[in-house]
Amino acid sequence: MHVSTTERKPSTKAISMKRFTAFTLLSALAASLVLADGPADNDPKKVRRIPKLGIEITDEDRAELETDLARLKSAIQRLQQEEEGSRIRQLLPDIQIFHVAVDSALRYREFFTDRDVRHAMELLQVGLERAEQLSHGHAPWTSQTGLVVRGYVSKLDGSVQPYGLVVPESYQKTGTDPVRCDLWFHGRGETLSEVNFLSQRMSQVGQYAPKDTIVLHPYGRYSNAFKFAGEVDVLEALDSVKQRYRIDDDRISVRGFSMGGAACWQFAVHYADRWFAANPGAGFSETPEFLKVFQGETLDPTWYERKLWHLYDCTDYAVNLFHCPTVAYSGEIDRQRQAAEIMAGALKRENINLTHVIGPNTAHRIHAESKPIIEDKLRSLALSGRERLPNRIKFVTWTLKYNRMHWVTIDALDEHWEQARIEAEYNENSQLAATTRKIAALTFSMPAGECPFDITKPITLNIDGQSLVAPQPQSDRSWQCSIHRTHDRWQIGPLPANQLRKKPGLQGPIDDAFMDAFVIVRPTQPARNRTVDDWAQAELRHAVEHWRRHFRGEARVKNDTEISEEDIEAFNLILFGDSNSNLLINRVADQLPISWDDGEIHVGERSFSSAHHAPLLIYPNPLNPSRYIVLNSGFTYREYDYLNNARQVPKLPDWAIVDLRTPPHSRGPGRIADAGFFGEQWQLKSHPTIQE
Repeated sequence: MHVSTTERKPSTKAISMKRFTAFTLLSALAASLVLADGPADNDPKKVRRIPKLGIEITDEDRAELETDLARLKSAIQRLQQEEEGSRIRQLLPDIQIFHVAVDSALRYREFFTDRDVRHAMELLQVGLERAEQLSHGHAPWTSQTGLVVRGYVSKLDGSVQPYGLVVPESYQKTGTDPVRCDLWFHGRGETLSEVNFLSQRMSQVGQYAPKDTIVLHPYGRYSNAFKFAGEVDVLEALDSVKQRYRIDDDRISVRGFSMGGAACWQFAVHYADRWFAANPGAGFSETPEFLKVFQGETLDPTWYERKLWHLYDCTDYAVNLFHCPTVAYSGEIDRQRQAAEIMAGALKRENINLTHVIGPNTAHRIHAESKPIIEDKLRSLALSGRERLPNRIKFVTWTLKYNRMHWVTIDALDEHWEQARIEAEYNENSQLAATTRKIAALTFSMPAGECPFDITKPITLNIDGQSLVAPQPQSDRSWQCSIHRTHDRWQIGPLPANQLRKKPGLQGPIDDAFMDAFVIVRPTQPARNRTVDDWAQAELRHAVEHWRRHFRGEARVKNDTEISEEDIEAFNLILFGDSNSNLLINRVADQLPISWDDGEIHVGERSFSSAHHAPLLIYPNPLNPSRYIVLNSGFTYREYDYLNNARQVPKLPDWAIVDLRTPPHSRGPGRIADAGFFGEQWQLKSHPTIQE
C-alpha cells in the first residue's frame, strides 16, 4: 500500500533559544525538494545554474540580518582572544556555523524563499545565545540530547563546516559506555544552503533514529553525493564526533537514501572495514549505466574518462562488501532501484547474495512497512559489531587512494586504474597465504593485542605460490611485515624509500589535490602571451567561485610573492599562469616531466604551440615531494556535471594540454588536445590518442 514517509517529532531539547514551529519544519522540507533530472538536463549548451540565484530580500530584512551578523561577529572575535587551545577556542566552530551560514546566504544570494530569511534570523539568535553562554564558560549544547548542530574547522580550506546530530536521551544515563553511531547521508537538494541544512537539522529527526544510537547527519559540503570534498567532510565530521562523544568504533554504520543512498554505496565499498553495516537506499552506484537508465543520456567518454570511472563506480569494488554486511532498500517501482540491482549483479559474480528489501508498489521513498524490517536487521548486526580482525581478506582497488582492508595495506600498484586484488587468509599455526593481482608492494599489520600468531615463531608466508619466512610477532602481540615484488619475485621489506613513486595520498588524478589542504597561488606578473594570461586568470576565478559554490568554502588564495616555506610544507599548491607570470611555476618548471617554453609545450615526443595551448597537471611538488603541485586547474568537473551527481567524477587524468582556441565551456576548460596518466614513477608514458 502507499504510505507517505513521515518525520518523527524532534526532542523537546532540540534548541534552547527558540523552538522551531511546525511551519519551520514544513518549510525546511520544501527547501530540500529535488529538481527532477531528465533529458532537459542533457544539453551542455543549456545548463541551468546550480544553485539557482535566490530571491531579492527586503531592505528591512537585510538591515536586521546585517545588524545581528555584526553582533555575532563581534562576540566571536571576543571569544577568539582566548588562549590558543582553550576549551572556549575549541568550541568556537559550534557558534561560527551560524555566522557562516547567514553571511554566505546574504553575500551570495542564497535565500530561496521568504521562509529562509526567517530561518536565518532564528539561527543568528541561537548563535548569539551560544556566544553569550560560552563567554561565561558554559556550553549547554555539548551535553544536550535530541537535535544538536555543531561544527568543525576543515583541513581543506580552513572553513567552518556544520553537522547535525540526534543524541538519544539515554546517552547521559549510560555513564562511560560507548554507543552506536549511524551516519545518515541526505538526499540531493539544490537549495540546501547552510541556512536550510541547519534549519532542518534543528527541526527534523530524520528517517531513522534507532534506540541508544547517535545519528550523525553530515552536510557533505552541499550536494555533491558526498564525493571529493564531500567525502572528506564525512570523515572529518565523524572524527569531530568521536572526539566529542563516546562512540563505539565497532558499531558505526553508513546509511542514506536517494543521493544519500549513492553516498552509502560509495562509503561501504571504499571503507568497508570501518562499518558494522551499510544500508543504502536508491541513489546510484556507478556512472555509465545509471546515466543511461535514469538520465536518458548518450555517453561518449574519452579513454581516460572511462578509466576514471573506476574511482567511484561501486560495482568495481563490490567484493569489498565481503567485509561490510549490507542491507539495501529500493521502492518496487523506483527508477533508482537500478542502483541495487546492478550491485546485486556485481556481488553475484563474487558469489555474494545481496540482501535487498523492496517496498511494494513504492516509488522514490522508503515504504513504512520496510522500515522495521531494515531496523531489525541493523539492530541484529550491531549486536556483534564490526569484525576487527577477520581471518580472511578479499579486497579490490583501482587506486592507492583506497588502499586498506583490515590488516592488509597496499603500498604500490603495477598500474593505476587497472584492477588490483588480493585474497589472503591466516590460521593460528603461524601461516598466512595470499594471492595477488597487479600489486607491487603491500604490508600486513595487526595491532597490539590482536595478533593471533605464536609470538615465539616466525610466520610462514605463501604468496602467489612463493614461500617466504616473515618476521615473528612482537611481545605486545602485534605483527607487521612489508613485502615488495621485483622481477615477479616477492621479497621481505618495503620498497626503497628514496624512489619517486605513486603512493597513497600522492597518486593523482588532478582532483585528488583538493582532498587535502590546498592554497591557490595567484600570479603577479603577465604570462608570455595575452591569450594564456587571460585564460589562466579566468580559470583561477572559476576555480575560486565554483569551489565556494559547490564545496561551500572560501578557498585560500595567495599571491605567488606571499607563499612561504610554511605554505610549501603545509599545502598542495594550485598554481595558475606560466613560468613568466608565477614565481612558483618558475621555481619548479625545470623539474616537471612536461616542459613549457616561449615557443612550445613538450610532452615526450609531441609538442604544442605555447601561443594558444596551456598544460594542466598534478605532480609531487619538487619543493616538497610529500605534497602536490597542480598547474592551471581547479576540480575538473564543471557546470554540466552539476546537473546530475552521477556525472561528478574526474574529467581529466594526471595531465592535459588545453587548446585555448576553444573557449572554456560547461564541460571543460577548452578543447583537450592531449591528456594522459603518469606512470607509477610519475614518468610520462605512452597512451591512446585523444581521438581513441
